[in-house]
Amino acid sequence: MNATQSKEPALRVAVVTGAARGIGLAIGARLVADGFAVALWDRDAGQLDEATQSLRASGAKVLPVPVDITDRAQVDRALAQSTGVLGGPAVLVNNAAILGRSGPTLDASLDEWRRVFDVNVFGALQCLQAVVPAMVTRGYGRVVNVASIAGKEGNPFAGAYAASKAALISMTKSLGKELAETGVLVNCITPSAADTDIFGVYDEAQRAQLQSRLLERVPMKRFVRVEEVAEMAAWLCSARCSFSTGAVFDISGGRAMY
Repeated sequence: MNATQSKEPALRVAVVTGAARGIGLAIGARLVADGFAVALWDRDAGQLDEATQSLRASGAKVLPVPVDITDRAQVDRALAQSTGVLGGPAVLVNNAAILGRSGPTLDASLDEWRRVFDVNVFGALQCLQAVVPAMVTRGYGRVVNVASIAGKEGNPFAGAYAASKAALISMTKSLGKELAETGVLVNCITPSAADTDIFGVYDEAQRAQLQSRLLERVPMKRFVRVEEVAEMAAWLCSARCSFSTGAVFDISGGRAMY
């Protein structure tokens, strides 16, 4: 049996970043329902504690780990803590992201772009570099990068965010090909907009305007529910997903054109 046919380990441990709320929390809850022990990584310690309590109320085995993924030393400590308590992760979900400034791309500063890329691209890369080598050694792993439909199509007035998600999609394709024979599968999902706290950087009027503009582009005329994204992620995190890697899975209510 070659590495790509390796079986899921008996110890089912997952790391989910940006897990204190929204899509990340929904994915964490869905993985718990599938029997995973889940390390919830997030930089918001207060919100992380609330999320942990809500999941533990149902008997889930979850570990809150405050971490800023833009700091490699913190990522390494988070992994050591997670592994020490739960065991080595067989699943990594890179969900942590920020939206960044809304405004014309030509008016944006490099510092604004760097801030978005530091989280959405370089932070995800640091998590991959920390977590995936042990998966390769064990001959089994599942990685799900949460990108965005904006990475395929671009979003006006959110150039840095869209570009960062395009970079995450490309990184998924590259890493998936590199690891194709190791038993570690790397895929990404591209949701359209969900009504989550990621819009919290805008005031009420800006938020309403942006959300209206986004919904105009979705044929189903609604936001994706975080539980719907979690359901797709759960399959990609499982051994049931066995012949897809470097792939992009759309969940955009018909918005995607390719």
